[in-house]
Amino acid sequence: MSESRAATEKLQAELQALGVTNAYELGDGPTLSVWIGLVVRYRDGFYRWHEGAVKRRHVGTDPAGCATRVARRYTELQADIPSWWDDLAKEMRGDRVQDYP
Repeated sequence: MSESRAATEKLQAELQALGVTNAYELGDGPTLSVWIGLVVRYRDGFYRWHEGAVKRRHVGTDPAGCATRVARRYTELQADIPSWWDDLAKEMRGDRVQDYP
């Protein structure tokens, strides 16, 4: 298992422990999609997460700390879901999408 995949799995486990259960791997190993535009990637020993133009990084040896920061932002985003999200999600993924990011 590669370092990036292991780091991503640790982060995903920490996010799930904090209640962020809908984060999913994008298929390339080091990238997790957490919510609309909120993406975390592991590279060069750091978790690098961004949402739109806002970029942050967190040391890769602290997945729990990174998960806390990402979960906090996820909670903020959940409180103000864009009005266009439901229509776009249904169009792209069908009616089964419900609360899937």
